[in-house]
Amino acid sequence: MVSAKNTAAKLELANRLFFRLYQCANMLHKTGSRAVETEGLTTQQWTVLGALSRPEAEGGMSVGDLARYLMVSRQNLSGLVSRMERDGHVRVSADSRDRRSRLITMTEPGRRLWTQQATPKIHGYYEEVLKDFSIDDVTHTLHYLLKLLDNMKKLDDAARTEGDEEI
Repeated sequence: MVSAKNTAAKLELANRLFFRLYQCANMLHKTGSRAVETEGLTTQQWTVLGALSRPEAEGGMSVGDLARYLMVSRQNLSGLVSRMERDGHVRVSADSRDRRSRLITMTEPGRRLWTQQATPKIHGYYEEVLKDFSIDDVTHTLHYLLKLLDNMKKLDDAARTEGDEEI
């Protein structure tokens, strides 16, 4: 049986954990964007280029698939992709398999920017922020973040399912 004292302690630790995650997300945006600002990128743009640079995304990704992969709303992604298209980093075109769907692909200039300019700076950023972490530290952190993310996804899926039932 879980005691009230243990429950209170766990809730206090949870509060501290989620506050630190919030701070880390804000610092990632601030310091990560600074790492790639000379390339004209933000951390959000870096994640889009990173997602599109994966071998499985070589033919591009639909807006919906990219939004799900990045776990952002289609609305937030739409404005971001529009700016990246304007800057020549990505191309948005009709999907040849489904003309109603839009396919986002990285342009050749976008790929050069990603591989030659941004990636080396991103790797330098990783080295700086993880300099006091062992490989085991990084592995354990990743394990627990994935576990946390999985629980958050289940919570989100349940909320969406409940919302669908009300319709």
